[in-house]
Amino acid sequence: MAAVMVVDDTAFMRMVMREILEGMGMNVVAEATNGKEAVNLYSKYKPDLVTMDITMPDMDGISALKEIKRADPNAKVIMCTALGQKDMLLDAIYSGAQDFLVKPISKDRVEQAVRKVLKEKVQTF
Repeated sequence: MAAVMVVDDTAFMRMVMREILEGMGMNVVAEATNGKEAVNLYSKYKPDLVTMDITMPDMDGISALKEIKRADPNAKVIMCTALGQKDMLLDAIYSGAQDFLVKPISKDRVEQAVRKVLKEKVQTF
């Protein structure tokens, strides 16, 4: 069972993502509301996957992605973005994100991205 950390400043988005991931048989081991929390929790939990919002207070998702990748070059991160953030999304991909989701997210797209990034750890159902 893959361990996942969900990072988003909106409680509703964390809940939706948690429900989708748990429905796939994943274990959501941590949730963070900003990039600073994400960096700290990543070092504590070392999850197999992180879903990370780009726009958050205190530290944005791209800065957090860069810090996480600096500490663990093998970290697997899927970025979540709103429409119209193309430049930020490109920065995230260049910084090491393995995939991205555009909000509003769909269950099918989340499942597709997670399967792509975590090929060996996703249960088939």
